[in-house]
Amino acid sequence: MLSWLTNQINPKSIHPFKAILFGFAFSPSLKANILETIRIAYFFQSRLILLHVGEKTAEKQSKIETILAESDYPEIPIDIQWKNGKPKPTILETCETSQIDLLILGALQHENRFQFYVGSLARKLTRKVSCSVLLLIKPSAVRVPCKHVVVNGLDAPETPLAIERALYVSNTLGAQQLTVVEEIMQKEVHVIVEDDRSLQKAAIIKERIRNREDTRIKRVLKSLPAELKGNVKIKTQGVFGKRGYSIGHYAEVVRADLLVMNAPLKTGLLDRIFPHDIEYILSDLPTDLLIIRKKN
Repeated sequence: MLSWLTNQINPKSIHPFKAILFGFAFSPSLKANILETIRIAYFFQSRLILLHVGEKTAEKQSKIETILAESDYPEIPIDIQWKNGKPKPTILETCETSQIDLLILGALQHENRFQFYVGSLARKLTRKVSCSVLLLIKPSAVRVPCKHVVVNGLDAPETPLAIERALYVSNTLGAQQLTVVEEIMQKEVHVIVEDDRSLQKAAIIKERIRNREDTRIKRVLKSLPAELKGNVKIKTQGVFGKRGYSIGHYAEVVRADLLVMNAPLKTGLLDRIFPHDIEYILSDLPTDLLIIRKKN
């Protein structure tokens, strides 16, 4: 689960999340979500908007004020907004008009089959929003150390930015380790294992692919500002399997506190019927998920 340590931010570091929006509903996890979000805003040095799409009442206002009074960071400027309308278009419009860099949403860890095809609000917003998204599945009202961050190392144009943001977050939170996971499609091996000889051949090919991917990731890391790396231990890990599913499984096995991924590129109907990449993770979140999207 995410938590935010009292690690000092280097003033020379990149600050990519200058404006944060948390879209909240009056759910059982409201208090934990709001207190977690305020901590995020504090450590990321962000301005914060709390948005509720629905009627404003005295009871609701009192509940929010009670929660805010429990925050450890009263100095954080918070803009509470109440808007009528449908949640999805209202949140999307607010992200645009308020120039939001990071949208935070509470999310279900596991979605049932109906939710997968129809799509939860968090899933729909993740596809359409123009900024990065943080999905919280286990928000905490009190701080818990963030130790291990996992980020995808796909061979894609957006990956260097995802790794850069993952390093920023890791360094800011005081995480001990960042693992860059290179998901490798099994079909790249091009060998059908039938006997010991073909097994050995497959093993050699896999090792060559791992070395190739490691070299590519090392080039990416070398190109990034040294100040972003701080004291974080950086590890690379090649995994063979279906993209999206493999990295989600890896993050779950190593009990990562945060998974960082590129934003999905395809959002059509066929992509929802035949899931790919990040869709596997969205339907069964292994941990808190930060989806990085480059703003236009």
